[in-house]
Amino acid sequence: MTPAIDAVDVLVWGGGTGGIAAAIQAARGGATTLLLTPGAWLGGMVSAAGVCCPDGNELTPWQTGLWGAFLRELERREPEGLDHNWVSCFGYRPTTAEAILQDWVHAEPKLLWWPGCRLVAVERLGSLIAAVRLEIEGEQRRVRCRVVIDGSDRGDLLPLAEAPFRLGWEPQEQWDEPSAPSQHRLDSEAFFREQPVQSPTWVVMGQLQSDRLAADPVRGIDPALTTPLPAPFERACEAFGLERTLTYGRLPGGLVMLNWPLHGNDWHWGLERAFAGDPSQEAALYGEMQAHSLRFAEVLQEASGGWLQLGEAFPKEAGSPAPWLAAMPYWREGRRLIGRQTVIEQDLLPQASGASVAALPLDDAGELQSIAVGNYANDHHYPGPDWPLAPKSCRWGGRWSGTPFCIPYGALVSEAFDNLLAADKAFSTSHMANGATRLQPLILNVGQAAGAAAALAVRVGVPPAQLAVRDLQNVLIADPLAPSAVAPLWDTPWHHPQWRERQEAVLANPQPFEQGHAAAGSAAQASIPIDRHEQLWSGRVKATSNGDYSFTSSSGEVWPVITLEPSMHEWLSQQSESRPVALIGHANPWGPWLRISRLAV
Repeated sequence: MTPAIDAVDVLVWGGGTGGIAAAIQAARGGATTLLLTPGAWLGGMVSAAGVCCPDGNELTPWQTGLWGAFLRELERREPEGLDHNWVSCFGYRPTTAEAILQDWVHAEPKLLWWPGCRLVAVERLGSLIAAVRLEIEGEQRRVRCRVVIDGSDRGDLLPLAEAPFRLGWEPQEQWDEPSAPSQHRLDSEAFFREQPVQSPTWVVMGQLQSDRLAADPVRGIDPALTTPLPAPFERACEAFGLERTLTYGRLPGGLVMLNWPLHGNDWHWGLERAFAGDPSQEAALYGEMQAHSLRFAEVLQEASGGWLQLGEAFPKEAGSPAPWLAAMPYWREGRRLIGRQTVIEQDLLPQASGASVAALPLDDAGELQSIAVGNYANDHHYPGPDWPLAPKSCRWGGRWSGTPFCIPYGALVSEAFDNLLAADKAFSTSHMANGATRLQPLILNVGQAAGAAAALAVRVGVPPAQLAVRDLQNVLIADPLAPSAVAPLWDTPWHHPQWRERQEAVLANPQPFEQGHAAAGSAAQASIPIDRHEQLWSGRVKATSNGDYSFTSSSGEVWPVITLEPSMHEWLSQQSESRPVALIGHANPWGPWLRISRLAV
């Protein structure tokens, strides 16, 4: 039986990535916090939905806050490390992520978690939400609260609260977003009615059979062992080939995250059923999504000659329909709060051609309003050709990376309710901007900011809408367990000894640092943590073309070179001629790349 509770400081609804982060941070901030989740697992996309190759915030300057803490704990708990695929520098098992989150939740004495809940009603009092009614274990409960946070993947609390939200597309005429369709197209083309949100995916896990691997894992599958893929997946492998398609989301132990956007297991049909409030319609949608993903896994298994099998990754207690199916769909988009500020596409784009950072969000007094930093490049998932998007990427450290941008605090605060915050991808963005703001790392830190704001508001006795943003920024920067960046500093990794001072300096004088404007220096090089999976590599390195670098080892192996460290990016950018060098790094044959972190002393 769940304990009887009449009132809490902070109530968080939803098992999304941001919801969990918000609950943990609110409790760490001293607020009595109740976390309500519909399922038995926490984490949303990072665990229950199986999206275990996070995108965005991969460079060490952006590895801050709860995202950075989560990443380093994953590295500690995964014996094989995290670098196993080519879509991300990080790959982990969903059970590992879930264990971390549950450990964090259970470690907080002020945080109570009730799984298996159903929202029934939201009670309002003027511009405040006063209480939430829910059903748990067959009983109805009423819980009063001072702050409410929607931490769900689809913004499920918003319609119950009658909080204004957006769902679907906005015309270019509304905000002049360069990639948005015109109002005429929205009115006249059926596509926009049929695709109200970005297409979700039901992740299915595969398992690569080790006995199918040759001595060189990059050798390519024998074409004689492959068969053409049938409809509707016949074009799934045409861009990268079968092996690259299979190893796109490779995880420790040879698990494979099948979350393939190119004619793969994205689901595009009847998505309005997810927002109709009809459980039978939603169940039908879920059944179709699961069958589609299972069929995709089946045809890949046949085409690979059995190299890929179904992989067991989700235990029964997760609520998964099968051990190889995620416990929930991966929702890329849902309802989006109408907040005090709205992040639009222009807020994500570099300020000018050749620039490497977006404009900082400033208020009328010139004060920085940012509470989190993201950098994902922006992409949208629909059937058919890729949606054309304004570019926001740059070449950095031997690879493509998205240029950084900031999330202002006002995007988390409801326009209609002074004590309602959004912590997951339902915070206030446009449909176009959602393609860059929805990713796991940024959402962990947005959720952290929402939880910190809730606790701070309770402590000072004001609703979140009246909170001084500077006070919140100070809390985030000075957090003792997971200090979180509010300013995008290209030259300052999370481990830099002057990280906090440099963040505070931007608050005092809001100016972003463009890529390469300041050297990271020997202090940053000396502070780089030791990775137990790294080795010494002796050989020669040279720049090749278009920001690429190549390393030839003493034994003749040739590797593309990448780095996530500003000091090594700076060093690589100075290499023109082939020269002997000793490096510390980790080789990922599935990338393939040699990811270097420092020069050998």
